[in-house]
Amino acid sequence: MIFAAGIGSRFKPWTDNHPKALALVNEKSLLQRNVEYLQANGIFDVVINVHHFSEQIIDAIQQNNGWGSNILISDETNEVLETGGGLMKAMPFLNTDEPFVTINADILTDISITDLLLFHNQNQSLISLSVSNRISTRNFLFNDKNRLCGWENKTTGEKKISIQEAELYSMAYCCVAIFNPTVFNHITQKGKFSLTDVYLSLAENNLILGKDCSANKFIDVGKSESVAIAEKLFL
Repeated sequence: MIFAAGIGSRFKPWTDNHPKALALVNEKSLLQRNVEYLQANGIFDVVINVHHFSEQIIDAIQQNNGWGSNILISDETNEVLETGGGLMKAMPFLNTDEPFVTINADILTDISITDLLLFHNQNQSLISLSVSNRISTRNFLFNDKNRLCGWENKTTGEKKISIQEAELYSMAYCCVAIFNPTVFNHITQKGKFSLTDVYLSLAENNLILGKDCSANKFIDVGKSESVAIAEKLFL
């Protein structure tokens, strides 16, 4: 699933008239690049949620025949639900017996989903998160066994701890995650909510692990000034 429903307030003025997912990086939209990223990892069945200028995203998908993938639309035109609520709305498309991956449309990376899936299956975790040791104001907190234990905002000092441990280390989220489909049996939040809330609420009683992907390329193209950097990383 590609999360593409965001309003993109940090990406103005582009998002005054367009969805952020269609912003171009070296003449390819973020959305196309993520569809092709999934294809490079053997994934051709994709769910995309839409809200802001949803008709433009749907038109782009139809005009390009899904860039070679089978794409289903989870329509949030009436109300944007954030990542957690968006995932729950898309449950009918994802609730199978196979693990599924989620990514954010404004993230570009070369993280191997194949390796992340292998990590996920070997550890039999409910959710496996790609993380990296990079500078970020908001980080997940892990113990020495790579188990998610909490979250922190380094700017405000706010912390949310799900599992108390003597020592925790912080890692930045890379926004690529693998889910066991049984996760839908555990999520209790309703309406509009973030996947971060899901991770933290489930971490105490379920195995959620972080895989270090620091060696991989990664950029958050959430701001318009990030495009120039992205164009140097992703040709």
